Amino acid sequence: MIWNTMMGTSILSIPWGIKQAGFTTGVVILFLMGLLTLYCCYRVVKSRGAIPFTDTLTWEFPDVCQYYFGSFGRWSSLLFSMMSLVGAMIVYWVLMSNFLFNTGKFIYNYVHHVNVTDIGLSTNGSDKVICPTTGDTPPSNQTVDLTLGNRTDFQQFQMWWSKTDTVPLYLIIVLLPLLNFRSPSFFAKFNVLGTVSVLYLVSLITYKATRLGFYFNFRWNEIGEYFVPDFRLSFPQLTGILTLAFFIHNCIITLLKNNRNPENNIRDLSVAYLLVGLTYMYVGVMVFGSFPSPPLAKECIQQNFLDNFPSNDILSFVARIFLLFQMMTVYPLLGYLVRVQLLGHVFGSIYPGVFHVLGLNIAVVGVGVLMARFYPNIGGIIRFSGAACGLAFVFVYPCLIHMIALYRSQQLRWYSVIIHVSIIVLGVGNLVAQFLM
Repeated sequence: MIWNTMMGTSILSIPWGIKQAGFTTGVVILFLMGLLTLYCCYRVVKSRGAIPFTDTLTWEFPDVCQYYFGSFGRWSSLLFSMMSLVGAMIVYWVLMSNFLFNTGKFIYNYVHHVNVTDIGLSTNGSDKVICPTTGDTPPSNQTVDLTLGNRTDFQQFQMWWSKTDTVPLYLIIVLLPLLNFRSPSFFAKFNVLGTVSVLYLVSLITYKATRLGFYFNFRWNEIGEYFVPDFRLSFPQLTGILTLAFFIHNCIITLLKNNRNPENNIRDLSVAYLLVGLTYMYVGVMVFGSFPSPPLAKECIQQNFLDNFPSNDILSFVARIFLLFQMMTVYPLLGYLVRVQLLGHVFGSIYPGVFHVLGLNIAVVGVGVLMARFYPNIGGIIRFSGAACGLAFVFVYPCLIHMIALYRSQQLRWYSVIIHVSIIVLGVGNLVAQFLM
């Protein structure tokens, strides 16, 4: 359950993050961030038990923050929780626009027998990999070589089926009504789609890697632009992504609350983090390592690695279909959590009125549409939102609460202060570094 909940859209940006950090540095950072976030999550789970003379069985982590920090803890935890949820919904909207665009493009080209060539360098063979753009600009997925079909109709299709101009608006028709449901129980039934999507992605990556092979060359003088660096100064971009990739701290108490054997909570949490870390490591290393040799450089790896496969790749088309339907069922669940936390705190009711709910949903959807239109960079969105919400829930609050609890019980030691203050400093540095890279 924890593995299924934690696995999300960040998995698509892990290979790009490793590219930004350098291969060796990226692998080490992924391992260390997994351990660090696991420890902080452990501190969250243990935070209720340190409160004396109070029944905390029904408490969530924001309640613990309110106990220690008063109204500031309550409202600040709400703010950062909203940042994580809304940030996830924005990433979902950008990705759903991407998947819907590529799905529609594949279907149109197949039905109308249109043969097109994607912009940019590419490899040859049946397992083609493309470099649609250079740098970190999202790929436009435009087409240039029209060999079959009616050119006028194709141009009309491109005008009405644009990744940034029209497709994000089409999603409103489907998703905005779904956000207004009173209960998310219907969408919760499709939670298994998340597991199926991740398993299919892993299978796709394994198949492509066996077909493409691996390419590494760490000797700069011999290989020039195809050199694979061990370290890059832009490594904080990966730490920002991983903060959100391993983020489950605001709901871990809820997930473990109904565990049949509560004494196994820490074991289950550790196993879940191990599985998530291994999944991220496998995806990141396999995609990075199997990315082809010249004429393509590792720098071509996109923020969404599926964009490195051409629009007519059938296996990638199936992956996008899986992910699109999964996200369309998870998106209303995220919207429900936003409604519960925000309206519940402000109005004391999760459904104070139809206009309150509709206004909130329009605002959230509007932000997603604007980001999909003007800043469709999922890597950037993930790392900024991850570093921001992680500052409070991953680094600051768990460490401060633990030190305060030790101080009140007269068990606080100097080495514990150094360790936990250092973790807080790392969290602050992680956020600041996102604006410098």
